[in-house]
Amino acid sequence: MALHRLFQLSSVLRSAVTLTLRRNIGISAVLFNRAKELDPVQKLFLDKIRDYNTKSKSSGGIVDAGAAYQKNLSEEVSKLQRLYGGGDFAQFPDIKFTEPKFETVEQVTR
Repeated sequence: MALHRLFQLSSVLRSAVTLTLRRNIGISAVLFNRAKELDPVQKLFLDKIRDYNTKSKSSGGIVDAGAAYQKNLSEEVSKLQRLYGGGDFAQFPDIKFTEPKFETVEQVTR
């Protein structure tokens, strides 16, 4: 009987220790990956994204957009305005929901 209790206790302890180690290893792996340097391809990719972000903020829109892009954009916007009756497509529409009116129905008991 005592041996059976010992085996039950050891299995509970083993599962608790396994869970704790798994969590600690997972957290330490994330911290270790943040601490080490990026490989050159990742660094180049992140540098290009940051560079595009600064160019985008300075130009106020699409980077290196030429006259052909602006012409195509204005043609597509005019098509949409013709199809959907105009409006400002650069702004999210203002949607208003009205509260439905419910009628009370008296229940007849028999």
